[in-house]
Formats: sequence, structure tokens, C-alpha cells
Amino acid sequence: MKENNGEIDSKNVVKNRELLYRMIISQLYYDGFQPIAATLAAAVHADPCPPSDRLLNVMMVGIQHEPDRKDRLAASSGAEHLLGTTGFDLEYEMDASSLAPEPATYETAYVTSHKMACRAGAFSACGQLVATGSVDASIKILDVERMLAKSAPEEVDPGREQQGHPVIRTLYDHTDEITALDFHPREQILVSASRDCCIKLFDITKASAKKAYKSITDAEQVLCVAFHPLGDHIIAATTHPVIRLYDVTTSQCFVCPVPAHHHQQQVNSIKFSPNGKYFASGSADGCVKLWDTVSNRCFNTFVNAHDGHEVSSVAFTRNSKYLLTSGLDSSIKLWSSRAAVSHTIHGRRNHWQARAIKRRRYSTITKTTSYFPTRRDTSLCTWHSRSASRAQLMSLGHNGAVRHIVHSGTAPAFLTCSDDYRARFWYRRNTH
Repeated sequence: MKENNGEIDSKNVVKNRELLYRMIISQLYYDGFQPIAATLAAAVHADPCPPSDRLLNVMMVGIQHEPDRKDRLAASSGAEHLLGTTGFDLEYEMDASSLAPEPATYETAYVTSHKMACRAGAFSACGQLVATGSVDASIKILDVERMLAKSAPEEVDPGREQQGHPVIRTLYDHTDEITALDFHPREQILVSASRDCCIKLFDITKASAKKAYKSITDAEQVLCVAFHPLGDHIIAATTHPVIRLYDVTTSQCFVCPVPAHHHQQQVNSIKFSPNGKYFASGSADGCVKLWDTVSNRCFNTFVNAHDGHEVSSVAFTRNSKYLLTSGLDSSIKLWSSRAAVSHTIHGRRNHWQARAIKRRRYSTITKTTSYFPTRRDTSLCTWHSRSASRAQLMSLGHNGAVRHIVHSGTAPAFLTCSDDYRARFWYRRNTH
């Protein structure tokens, strides 16, 4: 019995030692010492680790149980500035598996067409509606349940009423390309941005309304727009470097009063964090900036975030502690605001993607932290955000460049918008 206990203890020691090595390697990656981390991983035969502050968190817990060292804990806590929190927590476990399903398990449930290239799309907060926007200045609102019923009528309950057409609204109030769409987080309101220099808000509960109930006119073409998680404010970016913050009720515009905080070139992407405390912007000047929502001032800048290339898109993780960015250097990076440390998920190894992105100018990242599009051949190239390993390629079935991809926040579904005039709604059905 004692011998068996000794074997178990020996195995636990080995397992804990391996875990310690992995945490050290992860910490080195997080602190920016990638070559050292890679060398150590090869030396101890440990799997490569994405950035994590787990080792630091373990150390902090240990210090809390050492009364004579509490002064060090207090001193170190002042150095923490991680997107409004006091610790670097990706809710990350070394051996945790991703909950996101393989993209190859999705199938096209519905296809809708515009008269010109489709460039924008969005899911409603409840996941029941989808909006698509086109270069032809039109906006379509589609019902998710009706799209699913059209694709699999045999799964519809015979006792239910006959489903109608999936396109429940077609909105015409812009005069130029629709560049961005976003749903209000609580109400049936859609905001749109356009190259006609207007931001418009539509009440989609009114079936006969084709026009916006409110319009905000700018002096520049509007490139991106997003609702605050509470729905009371909108951020917008134009071909001008200055970001606008609008009050939804009064339409009053606010801008950062510090000239040095602004970008130097147009802003290509802008997003609020899920907790609403800050927002991020990515610009053609190569910088990523983090802004405080209350003061409307920049509190952190990642200079040359993609080696000086344009930043094409930004998106927060669900816990608001990390930021995903993609750029024209053919890389996708996961950032923490502390010391502006990044982990490159997808780099320059695939030169075909660098060329494709530069020609298309657009690269997108989805709201789930596991999927990152796109490829020149219109297939979906996906990467695991923790291990940087590539998943199985998925053909998207488009005949033109895919310009926008957005994932549902409530269901296994995503939308692809393409230059072939079409938007495809993808869904993963229950395989049981």
C-alpha cells in the first residue's frame, strides 16, 4: 500500500513539475520573451503555451499567505492595469478545451442577394434577427427562425403556422454604400453607417417604415459604427482621424479634447468592450488605441501594432480583458493592455494571405475567440486562439471575396458577406 502511495506521489510530482514548466513558458510569452520561451519549451519537452498570467496569479496567492511579504503584494498591485481589472485572467486553464465547434460542421442555411456587393452584416442581441448591408445602399433584415425553416422544412412542427419569407424588412434611406451595421442591445433598433456621410437609426418594429426615424449627418464618409452595451451612446469613425461619440437621444456629438490622443489617419474599425467601460479603435496609421468611455480619452496606445501596417479590425473577448486585432501584415494578435503585450495567432508564414488582405483591404475577426477569417480562395481559415494551431479549412461557397464575417452571440451561427452580391447564413444543426 505504501509503495502504491509512493508511485502516486511520484506521478503527482512529475505532473506538477510539467505544469510549472508550462506556466513559466506561458509567462515568458506574456512578457514578450518569445525566443526564450520557445527554447525552454523545446528543452523541457513542453507544449507551446499562449500568453497567460497564471504563474503570477499563483505567486500572488502564495504571497497572501505570507504576512511578512504583504508589502510586496501591495506594491505589485499598483502596477496592474489590465483593461480596468487588477489581474491578468483570461479564464484560462492549461488543459482546457475550446467550447467552440469546428467551423467545418456548419452548413449554409440560407442565401440572400443584393444588387451589388454585400459589405456589412450584424446579428441582433437576442440572435433572432440578421441585418445585411450592400454597396447598392440597401439594408435587409432577416428572421433567423424563418431561414432555418426554409432550409429544413421537415424539422418544422406541423402544428405551427406556415413560416413566411425570411426577409422581413428592406430599408432604403441611404444613397451610398452601407459600411457598417449594429443592433441596439435592448430595443428593436438598427443603426447603419454609410459613405453618404450619414448615420441612421431604424425602428424595425414598424413593418411599413422604409426610412430612418433619426439621421445624423457628418462631413466625412462614415466607415464604422457601434452601440454602447447599454444602448445610450454610439461610437462612429469616418475617413477623418477623430472618433465621434454620439448621444442616441439628443444626437449630441462628443470628441476627445486632447489632440495628441487622436489617430493620424482614418479609423478602420471600432468596438465597445462588453462591459462598456472602454472602446478600442484600429487605424490606417498602424495604431490600436483604447479609450475610456466616460472621459472619452485615450488611456493606452499600441504603436505599430502590426509592424506599421494598417489595422483592419478589432474585437474584444467576452470577458473584456483581451483584444483581438487583425492587420495588413497578415497577422492576428491577442492583446492585453498591460505593457501592450501581444500573442500572434497567425503570422507571416502564409504569404498568400498577406497579398490577399492587401488587395481586399479588409480582414475580419469574429466574436468567438477561435475563428479568424479569411482566405483569398473564399474558404474560411480558422485558428485556435490558445494554441495558434490551424483547424480544418472550410469552403464558404462564395464566388467573390468575403468582405465581412460576424458570429451570433447566442447560437452556433454566423454570417458571411461577399463581393458576389450574396450574404450566406451558416448554422450548425444538432448532430445528435
